[in-house]
Parts: sequence; structure tokens; C-alpha cells
Amino acid sequence: MRIATWNVNSLRARLGRVLDYLQEHQIDVLAMQETKVKEADFPAAEFERLGYQVAHRGFNQWNGVALASRLGLSDAAVVFPGQPAFGKPGQAAAVEARAIGANCGGVTVWSLYVPHGRGPDDPHMAYKLAFLKALAADAADRLAADPSAQLALVGDFNVAPLDTDVWDPAAFEGLTHISPAERAALAGLAEAGLREVTREHLPGEHLYTQWDYQQLRFAKNQGMRIDFAFCSPALANRVTSAAIVRDERKGKGASDHVPVQLTIE
Repeated sequence: MRIATWNVNSLRARLGRVLDYLQEHQIDVLAMQETKVKEADFPAAEFERLGYQVAHRGFNQWNGVALASRLGLSDAAVVFPGQPAFGKPGQAAAVEARAIGANCGGVTVWSLYVPHGRGPDDPHMAYKLAFLKALAADAADRLAADPSAQLALVGDFNVAPLDTDVWDPAAFEGLTHISPAERAALAGLAEAGLREVTREHLPGEHLYTQWDYQQLRFAKNQGMRIDFAFCSPALANRVTSAAIVRDERKGKGASDHVPVQLTIE
């Protein structure tokens, strides 16, 4: 079984690349983030033509998450328990399209797009920390209810846990992604009992999953490692390998993120 996560940064712009990737790498379950498409416009037929069932959550050109599975897809949920809402000052808060989960071939897979944070004092930062806290609390509850649960929380977490997960920590000083608060919030997933399996299998430094489009960041390998897979212990024990598919950042029309994939026995 092969599960992958990919922030596609506009599915309609990358659809051809995504469909080619699914076939070339024989992906069984793909979690996508930043689809940036309304549910009515999601290209489900293109995935179904290749034998995948799909579930998608999206409202407009922002955010958006999806799952595509050729191992079955059932019990889909578009909000995890406790998921916080967000609203600008003076506006009503709403739950954004940042999480979708389903049973895919016996594994509960959640595709997650954690808020960016925008800035240390921005309301979006408090939202980001609340999102990660609620996610960890839900994971702890799931594992307490069923220690043998087959659970994978995958996606773009918008946090670089280690200094070597960014090309230059000094360049991020006073910004987002590496602050102690963000790193502590992400560490809450491990404290809840999950294991981040991509680093277990790919422990090297400067193994990035995202490179900005500006200033030739990819050519200079000036990136960030912010896409991860947090698995329940029972599922983590079944993971035999992981890969960061760096070649997907090359060429015309690439997303700024690349797929991260797991092979599970």
C-alpha cells in the first residue's frame, strides 16, 4: 500500500501532473492540499477514470483538501472534532476547508492543510496554534479509544520542526514556521502518541519538501521541510519506506511543494 501527500497549489493548474504522478508511482491513496477549487468544479471524473474514488472539501480559490483512493473510500468527514473556525475581526468565524478524512483500504487518512500563521502577532497565528492543539487532542482521543487504530495524519503542516528543516534559520527569524510556539504545537502530535514516520525513514538534513517560487529557491536548494506524515503506532510499525519525490518540483507548471509518500506492508 502506498500513501502520498501533496500540496498541489491549485489542482486545476496541476491536474495533468497529478494524474501522471499517480500512475507513475502507483499511488493507492493521495491526500491533496490547496486544491483551490469549489466542490462543484472538482475534476472527480479524471480521477475516477483511473479507478480512484474521491472526496473533496473546497469553497473557493483558497485552501481546499481532497483524498483520492483506489482502495475504497468510506466514512468521509470534512471536519475533525474540535477543529477551530476562523474569522477576521468583525466577521463571523467559519470552519475553513483544511481537513478531510476517510477510511481508505482500512487506514483512516486525514489530508490536512494547517494554517500558515502569516506573522507572529497576526490573528492567523493564534488560529494556527489552536488548530494544531485541537488536532493533537483529537489524535490522543482516537488512540485512547483504540490503541490499534490505523491512523495517518498527512499534509502540509506549515511548521519546520528543526533548524535543518529550513535553508537558513536566520532568514526566518521573527517570522513564521520556526517559532518555539509553532514547534511546540506540532510536537503535541508526538505527545499525543503519533509518530512522524517520514523522518524515521529519511533522517537526513536539508531534505526539503517546499521551495518558494521566488529568487531561484529551488535551483539553490533553499527550501523547507514542512510536509509530514504522523501515524498511529500500529500503522507506523507497518511503514517500510518513505520518499520525497523531489523531481516533481522540476519543469514547467510545478507546485512549490513535492509529494511525500509512504510504503506500507
